[in-house]
Amino acid sequence: ANSNRSSPVNVAGLSGAVAVAAGSNHSLALKSDGTVWAWGYNVYGMLGDGTMTDRSTPVMVSGLSGVLAIAAGCYHSLALKPDGTVWAWGWGGFGAIGDGTETTRTTPVQVGNLPGASGITGGFFRSLARTSDGALRSWGYGAYGALGNGASSNALLPVAVSSLNDVSQVAANNFGNHSLARKNTGSVWAW
Repeated sequence: ANSNRSSPVNVAGLSGAVAVAAGSNHSLALKSDGTVWAWGYNVYGMLGDGTMTDRSTPVMVSGLSGVLAIAAGCYHSLALKPDGTVWAWGWGGFGAIGDGTETTRTTPVQVGNLPGASGITGGFFRSLARTSDGALRSWGYGAYGALGNGASSNALLPVAVSSLNDVSQVAANNFGNHSLARKNTGSVWAW
C-alpha cells in the first residue's frame, strides 16, 4: 500500500534478511541466501529489476547472487560480492554508478577500477568503497570536494581518497556532500 505509517509495519513478502539499506526513496534488503531485494521509488531503476516501475513490495534485484553487503545512495544502489567486486545500479548522473559513464542502469553493472573492495557506502550521487588494505576510493558527484581527492570535479570511475589508509568504517551523507571515515586508531576524518 502507498500509505504513510506512523508506527512500524512488517515489510510484506520478505523474510531471512541479514542486512538493510535505505536510499532517499527506496529500500534494500540482503537475504541470507545472498540475494538482494528492493522496493519503493524506481524512476531511475534503483530497484534493479530491469524496470522503472515503483514497487510497494520487494522484488529481487536481477542477476545478483552471493552478495556479501549492500548500500544505498540517493538514487542508486550498491552490492559487494565476496570476490571484492562492487556492483551498482540506478541513476548514473555525475558517474554515481562508477562504470565510466553517466548512464542510468536498471540492472547491476560492475564498478570499474576498483580492486579488492571490502566495504561500501552510498551517498548523495556518489559512492565510497573501502579496499582490503584499508584505503578508500570514491566516485560520482565531486562538487565541494565530496570525493576527498583534492578536486571538485565528478569522477566516472573510482578515485583514491587522499591521504587516508587504515580505515575501518566510512559513512556518507545521502542528502549532502560530506563523508566521514574512522581509522583503526579511533581517529575520525571528514571532508
